[in-house]
Amino acid sequence: MLRPFLFFITQPSSWYKGQQTKTVKSISRCFKIILNSINSMDQSKNFCSFAVGFPEERSIWLYQAKKLISLCSCILARCDHCCCKDVNMVEISTLTMRLAISLTDCKTWKNLTSENTRAADASVETLIEFIGTRQSGTYRCVRRYIKCFGPHVTPGKIDSAIAPDDQLLVTASAVTLALRPFNSTRADMGVDLTGAAKEYFTLILTIPYICKRLPPLLLPALKHISVLQPSLSILLISKDKIFEEISKLEQSEVSNVDNSTIPYCGWALGNLITLATEHDDLSNSGCFIQGLDCCLYVDAINCISQNLLKCFEESKGMLHCIDDRATNNTSITEEADTNDSCRTKTLFMDLLKPIYQQWHLRKLLILAKEDVPCDRETNHDLDQRQVKRRSLKLTDIICFYYYMLRIFSSLNPSIGPLPILNMLSFTPGFLVDLWGTLEISIFGQTGQKSQEPEHVKQLAGSSSGEQISSTRQRRNTKDTPKKWANVLHKITGKSNDADDTNLSDSLTSENSNDDALILWDIETMRQGSEGIGKDVMHMLHLFCAIYGHLLLVLDDIEFYEKQIPFTLEQQRKIASALNTFVYNSFLQNSGSGNKPLIDVTVRCLNLLYERDSRHRFCPSSLWLSPARTGRIPIAAAARAHEAAFASLVGTTSGIPTRSSVLTTVPHVYPFEERVQMFREFIELDKASRRANGEVSGPGPGSIEIVIRRGHIVEDGYRQLNCLRSKLKSCIHVSFVSECGLPEAGLDYGGLSKEFLTDLSKAAFSPEYGLFTQTSTSDSSIIPSSSAKLLDNGIDMIEFLGRVVGKALYEGILLDYCFSQVFVQKLLGRYSFLDELSTLDSELYRSLMQLKHYDGDVEELCLDFTLTEELGGKRIVHELRPGGKNISVTNENKLHYVHAMADYKLNRQVCY
Repeated sequence: MLRPFLFFITQPSSWYKGQQTKTVKSISRCFKIILNSINSMDQSKNFCSFAVGFPEERSIWLYQAKKLISLCSCILARCDHCCCKDVNMVEISTLTMRLAISLTDCKTWKNLTSENTRAADASVETLIEFIGTRQSGTYRCVRRYIKCFGPHVTPGKIDSAIAPDDQLLVTASAVTLALRPFNSTRADMGVDLTGAAKEYFTLILTIPYICKRLPPLLLPALKHISVLQPSLSILLISKDKIFEEISKLEQSEVSNVDNSTIPYCGWALGNLITLATEHDDLSNSGCFIQGLDCCLYVDAINCISQNLLKCFEESKGMLHCIDDRATNNTSITEEADTNDSCRTKTLFMDLLKPIYQQWHLRKLLILAKEDVPCDRETNHDLDQRQVKRRSLKLTDIICFYYYMLRIFSSLNPSIGPLPILNMLSFTPGFLVDLWGTLEISIFGQTGQKSQEPEHVKQLAGSSSGEQISSTRQRRNTKDTPKKWANVLHKITGKSNDADDTNLSDSLTSENSNDDALILWDIETMRQGSEGIGKDVMHMLHLFCAIYGHLLLVLDDIEFYEKQIPFTLEQQRKIASALNTFVYNSFLQNSGSGNKPLIDVTVRCLNLLYERDSRHRFCPSSLWLSPARTGRIPIAAAARAHEAAFASLVGTTSGIPTRSSVLTTVPHVYPFEERVQMFREFIELDKASRRANGEVSGPGPGSIEIVIRRGHIVEDGYRQLNCLRSKLKSCIHVSFVSECGLPEAGLDYGGLSKEFLTDLSKAAFSPEYGLFTQTSTSDSSIIPSSSAKLLDNGIDMIEFLGRVVGKALYEGILLDYCFSQVFVQKLLGRYSFLDELSTLDSELYRSLMQLKHYDGDVEELCLDFTLTEELGGKRIVHELRPGGKNISVTNENKLHYVHAMADYKLNRQVCY
């Protein structure tokens, strides 16, 4: 009966729509007959008796059993419980799985005796081995069946015509069939699982959120070490072939949200992390599954992550090509696709939760410190099997989280890698261990004991709280020899690096500068990103990302006094290494492939420099470019800078030429040289304007204005604010006395200078109401919060910005300085907690006391609000929604401290 049945039923014509119902009934009838036969105690009527008979009978049984398994898999692939309303199809799916399970489990055969058990096992093992091959089609069909389920399948989503028990039975049987090769007797004896593991990894583990599709009751089977371990091993052995197969699979299947947003190798990554771990989201605790080789797990995840990032880069290139050809048409469909894409990313990120839980990192670090090697098979060929002893290293863990950091940044643009950075930053000891490994790679084994110049040692010993406080408040009022340096120092409110207290005098002596330049020019970093190895690149990227994140929340007490997490000597080493690396990376004009590394190192370097700007912990020579004598001339650098940015208009590819150092890390040039470059830019602009026929000097065509002595700000605003870019032209000023009479005198530049000086002196005075002095002792100014209540207050502040620009353009010294916080706003930068000390030192001290308060903060009766006097009224601002009803406690006091600083530094200073 089976011979003609199998012949006709496997013909494509039998599944035509007109014949489908008849075919299903025929298959159902045949399967019932076979199942009844297998359950028969009569050996002459039992189909499986052939499996233990003569060799020819075994061959016939095996051939027909293979055909039946392939047919069962094909029927399973056609079963869709979510939308199937055909009762016959539901019935045949149940029969199909019962038959497949019976054929692959000789314990269900009723005719077995103790004499033929071994023969039955041999036949079944051969059949199971066939299931693990591509010819059977089993894994492809199981994949298609499981993909019909959505996430979080519940009985309410199943059609009423289908019993939940039937669905669970079919699903459990399908999973059991897919796992048969891993749980067979031969697998326990060490039989090669290469084929089955490849098929399982390629077709099952790449199913999007498979753990959410399957019932929780079945997940322990997928999590078992006998299934997971071979899947991880085969990936490392045949990664190129497996990724090639996954790519082909992705191209062959119909494009949908799952594979258009997240590549299939990404789903394999998320599924493996979920299957290899047991975690509790509420308590943020968890563990790896019992018996897991964590070294193998880390290597496999790193392998997949590397391929996933490659897919992201390729998809970005394709998207750029599509965007170039795209039109401005939008539709409801496109909006729906965007929502589906966001939902898919959310489901994927949910699979990666264990990665940013602290227990995951801690357990890996413990294993790395124990340095326990494990035996790993590197070749599954029985004749050439090799065993390699491998132990988990800190560099493996660093590489693991480097890739995860990049993946989080690519998939979560709203908050980026914030969850993983928070975890890495506050895991005790990890950042210190990471720098220790990186330090050896950069400085060598002896680098940690290198001698620093005497002036650097003196600086390291001068970090007590009193010295920090006094250094922060003292400013040297000496004029610098160069006029333009003095101009810009006045604008920024910074003192010259060469004139910063008697503590720093020893740091900036000419003799020590030369020594420091030699010491801090790190040889291993002289080639920039092109001269370091892949492992060092990963360590450097991860370190800068973590430390840059941590620097945002470290206060000056922790940084300078407690020296957490690094000593000042280590901070100087970090700064010198980053400074050398960044400068030389720009100098070597590194390719766009290193752009993520350049970006993260530049950010960390700038944060360290800002710390040093508030209170110095490095010699000034450390921040200068290491190849000081090899820098290009000032005029050439300015012209190259202009040319570089002119060529970058409308493009985003690559890293600009070395002249872009001026905008990225300008501190590598001495301040006097930067001033000279600034003047060179102005001369280039004036030459360009003259070439275009614009008037830039006194004479016909200059702008004529009449200013009343008693109304210099109002008249200047009324006559000059509308000029915009024409304000660069020469201004001819005529003053009118308080009596209304014109003052005698011709303006050959002196009256213009007098006008700009008097205007700024009047407008920037706190009595005028637009600006106010900070509470610190440096007498710097900042826009007043009440300025917006004045008529044209905001417009007036914008006009004063043009006045400052005009003064800089003409080289006129204005006798005032802006607060560092306001300068940060002008540069478009976000200000953090410690910069509050330059704005309101009393509030900063109070917040620091609260941050380090050991008692019960709730007794202070604080809430998340701030009261402000504005226009004679008391206005209460909530630091967070519902802040009036949120009390400050020991648990949320850090949130309160940073929320208060954020309001004062970023929300209140919003001009």
